[in-house]
Amino acid sequence: QVQLVESGGGLVQAGGSLRLSCAASGRDLIRHAMGWFRQAPGKEREFVAGINWSGDSIYYVDSVKGRFTISRDNAKNTVYLQMNSLKPEDTAVYYCAADNSYEDVTYVPKYGMTYLGKGTLVTVSS
Repeated sequence: QVQLVESGGGLVQAGGSLRLSCAASGRDLIRHAMGWFRQAPGKEREFVAGINWSGDSIYYVDSVKGRFTISRDNAKNTVYLQMNSLKPEDTAVYYCAADNSYEDVTYVPKYGMTYLGKGTLVTVSS
């Protein structure tokens, strides 16, 4: 089992920045890919960004490319999502996710991830 705890959400004006963090704990964390999903009101959950254990496979959904950056610190079992140039359409609950099945995280949008955190709310005002 893997436990994921997100932090860093909040209210920000359009054009602003936020940094989300996710601390992972539990057994068998080695080689887990990690990532971020988001779900806006009335919309399906979508995979926003992902990174494999070594950091050589990274995925971004098209709508955040050039604005969001995912990174991880394996020594701290933590993954980050730096969000810049935020837009009102980025408003959503952001969920941290983990799975030990992936070397190539571009497959995550199709197959999902096993573990999901409880989420942190990001609200971008116009």
